[in-house]
Amino acid sequence: MTIGEIHPPQSFIGQIKYIGVDFDGTIVEHRYPNIGPENTPAFYYLKKFVDCGAKLILCTMRSGDSLDEAVMYLRNNGIELYGVNENPYQKNWTDSPKPWCHLYIDDSAFGCPLIQKDRMAVDWSVVGPQVLLLLENNHERD
Repeated sequence: MTIGEIHPPQSFIGQIKYIGVDFDGTIVEHRYPNIGPENTPAFYYLKKFVDCGAKLILCTMRSGDSLDEAVMYLRNNGIELYGVNENPYQKNWTDSPKPWCHLYIDDSAFGCPLIQKDRMAVDWSVVGPQVLLLLENNHERD
C-alpha cells in the first residue's frame, strides 16, 4: 500500500449512504470567513456521489451568515445537500448534535489524503475515485 491509498474494511463496503463533507479545506480552499476557490475537482466528485445515491451532509464549523453563504455557494454550483450540520434521518433515534454519516471527508480527518495549496487541502484526485468505488460497490450488493 502506498501513501494516499484508502483501503476500507470489507464490512464497510456496500453500506455508504450518508457522506459528511467539510467545507473549508475540503470543498473549497481555506479563505474563511470568505469562500475560497473550489478545491478542484470537488464539485465533480460530489455530484457523482449524489448520482450514485449518496446523501451529502455539510459538516462545517461555519455558522450564521458565513454558513448561509457556503450553503448558497454549493447550491449555485449544483451541489445538492441532504443536510447542513445535521442528518435529518437521525432525529428519529437520537438527539446527538453530531451528524451521523457512514463516511466523513474532511481535511482535518486523520488519514485523509491531502495536497499542498495555500494550506493543506483534501486531495480529491485520491479521495474522489476511492469513494466512487465504494458507492459503486453499494449497487453491486443491492
